[in-house]
Amino acid sequence: MPKAERFSLGQKISQLFIQILEYTFTAAYLPVDKKIILLGKIIPRHDILKFFAQITWENKLIPTEKYIELSQKLEEIGRQLGGWKKGLIEKQKKTPAK
Repeated sequence: MPKAERFSLGQKISQLFIQILEYTFTAAYLPVDKKIILLGKIIPRHDILKFFAQITWENKLIPTEKYIELSQKLEEIGRQLGGWKKGLIEKQKKTPAK
């Protein structure tokens, strides 16, 4: 990635990756209700990350092969995050309130 983009778009992408990793790690240790809330913050950031990755590719800052590999991995992560949140919501519905 060229230097100018590396310090703007590249830095934003790196920050989002780190933030998503940090939030996901934190969510693993929270009670169910707080996990759902935090996943509600992680998923939109993940969507923004996918958007920035697409912009990077559209501006020819990364090769198509790397974009395809990255987007496939991001899609899988998105499915996992969505499934995790959906499973927690179902679990919460089945658990009687205290």
